[in-house]
Amino acid sequence: MEKVIYLITGVMASGKSTIAELLASKMGNGVHLRGDVFRRMIVSGREEMSAEPSKEAVRQLYLRYCLAANAAKTYYDNGFSVVLQDNYYGAELSYMMEQLKDYPVQLVVLCPNVEVVKVREKLREKVGYTGFTVEYLYSEFLKETPKIGFWLDSSEQSPEQSVNDILLNFGGNGVLKNI
Repeated sequence: MEKVIYLITGVMASGKSTIAELLASKMGNGVHLRGDVFRRMIVSGREEMSAEPSKEAVRQLYLRYCLAANAAKTYYDNGFSVVLQDNYYGAELSYMMEQLKDYPVQLVVLCPNVEVVKVREKLREKVGYTGFTVEYLYSEFLKETPKIGFWLDSSEQSPEQSVNDILLNFGGNGVLKNI
């Protein structure tokens, strides 16, 4: 398998972490890079995203995206395939694709139906939906996110089936560049 950067997004509880970890494990030299780790590194002065985010929360979001993109490029430049996953909604997805424009990027948008997301959110140890409903964020994600890359409805799939579909979709040199 050629070295590549997979960029995985979707609403909270869509399966990004699970799919990304499994996908990275299928690579000879694979890294699972969780963009959210850069948010959690801010231990004092962190501003959380919300339905009405502060300027500082937005600044920290773009800092997180920049750090994640730079980490992905550094791993790639040092011989690793990377699976970078985070919440890239609307214009933020285009921003991330621009950050990675000189690299072979395979974009995956996980899009299980809203009822599946609601069930997954209830089963998770962490709470992602604070300040807005699953239905609202799901609807806004679908409306605002550019229809680029491979959109996968994983509602009725196991993580293994989803990863197999991703690998089948990008078989060979199905690399997205300069989007």
